[in-house]
Amino acid sequence: MPQDEREIKPPLWLRLMNRVFVLLQRLGLSVGGMHMLTVVGRTSGTPHTTPITPMTFEGARYVVGGFPKADWVRNARAAGRGVLSVGRTKQAVRLVELTPTEARPVLRAFPTEVPTGVSFMKEVGLVRSAAPEEFAALAGRCAVFRLDPLP
Repeated sequence: MPQDEREIKPPLWLRLMNRVFVLLQRLGLSVGGMHMLTVVGRTSGTPHTTPITPMTFEGARYVVGGFPKADWVRNARAAGRGVLSVGRTKQAVRLVELTPTEARPVLRAFPTEVPTGVSFMKEVGLVRSAAPEEFAALAGRCAVFRLDPLP
């Protein structure tokens, strides 16, 4: 059985690795489909950058929050927009959070579209396997945002 949200915590190595990925990105290097999402902090008002791996599903781009109470998710909800960058290419995006019903098919596709995310979500205790139905069951627990381009 997947863990309760109160028990799910990021691995200790995640903060350091996120900093390394952000640094590589600033140098113009992209790592394995990873993008950077920069959103304004909900309380500080300062920009915060987080490595994410967007996925494409039925012609739209999405990102899944790997932790139910992640700071970047709370910032994204509050800001409603951000800047998605890969290498030196930047794009302003609107962050549209899906309802649990809308999120289920996207989450069901996640193991196929973002296989690198499966091992991470298993490691933190959100799922036990890569079964699409196990991921679909995360709807309402893990945020799913559609990334709509802004002019």
